[in-house]
Formats: sequence, C-alpha cells, structure tokens
Amino acid sequence: MMAKSKSIPFLEAPPALDGTMAGDKGFDPMRLSEVVPIQWAREAELKHARICMLAVVGWVAVDLGFTVPYAPQVSSLAAHDAAVEKGAFLFLLFPIAVVEVLAGIPKCFQIMNDPNAAPGGDYKFDPLGIGASADMQEKEISNGRLAMMAFSGIVTQAALTQAPFPYTYNGMSDLVPVL
Repeated sequence: MMAKSKSIPFLEAPPALDGTMAGDKGFDPMRLSEVVPIQWAREAELKHARICMLAVVGWVAVDLGFTVPYAPQVSSLAAHDAAVEKGAFLFLLFPIAVVEVLAGIPKCFQIMNDPNAAPGGDYKFDPLGIGASADMQEKEISNGRLAMMAFSGIVTQAALTQAPFPYTYNGMSDLVPVL
C-alpha cells in the first residue's frame, strides 16, 4: 500500500513529491508531476510567483495614486487597455522577449537535460545572500503561492466592482464595521 499524501490524506502520495523541495506539501491531485518534470514545474511556479508578488504591489500602488511620468492617469483595471492604445505594450514585448530568450529558455533546457543543474528559479543572482537557506526558499514559495491567489482575487474583485482599492462596492465601509 502506498503512502498517503500529507495535503490530501485520502489520495496516494505522488512519487515525485518526496518532500525534498521547498514548499513540497504533496499536493498534486491531477498527478501532473508524473507527466511534467518536477524541476521544470518548479521553475515555472517560481517565475509566476515572483511576477505575482510584484504585480500585487504594483496593482494596489497604482490604485492608491502612485504614477510614473507620462503614464496615463487611469485605474489599474483600465491600464491594460490604455497601454495597448498608446502602444506601450508593444514596446514592453521586446525587453520581456529578450529576457525570456536569454534567461528563461536556456534555464529550462538546462533543468530538463542536466541532472546536476541548479534548481529551478536559481539564476545565481543573490547579491544580498538571503535566498540560500531552506527557510528563505520555503518563505519565497509560500508567499509566492499566496501572491498568485491574491492577484487573481484582486483582479476579479476590481473587475466585478469597478471600484478602486479596496475593491468593494462601498469602499472601506464594507471592511470596517460601523460603530
């Protein structure tokens, strides 16, 4: 009999998730770890987690009034359409593509082909030396997962209410009870 998953006790533990990676809780109900190389999946998870950690801060900062020079004065929700209309997204396409081609694609090939490759998300850029410990790696992946969920919630709530921060129909009065 196989061991049971720590995160979903009524399912069998996925064999690829053995607890050696930071943030490994044994959660893989669709068994994707048997189809997709686990290091490649970790690379993608860390990339999206880091982007969402920045995106949550950026989305809220714009709605709280932070702007950059020459940027359109619109809400975060309307910023996408404004950037497309002005052509700024076409400009952003090129630097993002360069980063993906020069860093992302080679890293994925390295992870999939070299058994001694550095783990996913490790680009050997840590000038402050804070990311090497297992504790910090656990915190990064946990906060990144939270940020991915938070960003999804923020965008959904902003689209539903069409309201600025805190993205409720009646502003702060929906969050703070009336005394």
